[in-house]
Amino acid sequence: MGKDAATIPAVAQATPSKRLKPAAMTAHFEPAAELLSKAQRILQQLNELYPKPPIPLIHETSFQLLVAVMLSAQTTDKKVNEVTPALFAVAPDAAAMAGLEVSAIQTIIQPIGLAPTKAKNLSHMSKLLLERHEGQVPSSFEELEQLPGVGHKTASVVMAQAFGLAARWGLSSGKSVEQTEADLKALMPPETWRTLHLQIIYFGREHCPAKQHDSSSCPICSWAAAAAASSSTAAVKANGSKAPKRKRHAAITE
Repeated sequence: MGKDAATIPAVAQATPSKRLKPAAMTAHFEPAAELLSKAQRILQQLNELYPKPPIPLIHETSFQLLVAVMLSAQTTDKKVNEVTPALFAVAPDAAAMAGLEVSAIQTIIQPIGLAPTKAKNLSHMSKLLLERHEGQVPSSFEELEQLPGVGHKTASVVMAQAFGLAARWGLSSGKSVEQTEADLKALMPPETWRTLHLQIIYFGREHCPAKQHDSSSCPICSWAAAAAASSSTAAVKANGSKAPKRKRHAAITE
């Protein structure tokens, strides 16, 4: 697969001790009641499509998601999940990973395929994140694909997970993973959070590619994305302001 990781679903599991404050929602262009109704309808459709979604790659942050997807090239979810706990125990973020010797990374990930190459890519990728992005996973395809070991398929999985469908459906205006997660948690019942993340990931993989997506044939985007756009346009006309520019990386999530 070259430098591309396999196109597979991945799920972020929020750190239990982490508590995110819900941010101001998109009520400036969509009434709160309408937004909640939309969220409930989306949740109902996801429950019908994926009543018991299996757990794929396990991670807690966007950086760990990126690492896990990079490791998944030419191997299985199971194998990746067997090595990442030990890896993330010593290198949970870009700074820690960049501080490890390549040989140390390779020793930990040795059970999976292409360990020497993947170890070098993980080390170099982490150093570039520190150098170019203050240790954070970038929020565009172009920046992601400039990282070693990250091809378009890998970038698509990460972008989908990190920002994705929540924005496309008008459920979040967040510009970071943390903000998007907070917005979704403000709309969805707590007992649905864990399953919801998985459902959105599988839905995005099967129905919502990050690029060249035909929303008219999508079970949810066909109505949710259109509603979000029309609501935003109506608000712009009402207040006479210019429509906000939207980033072109909708695809998702945790």
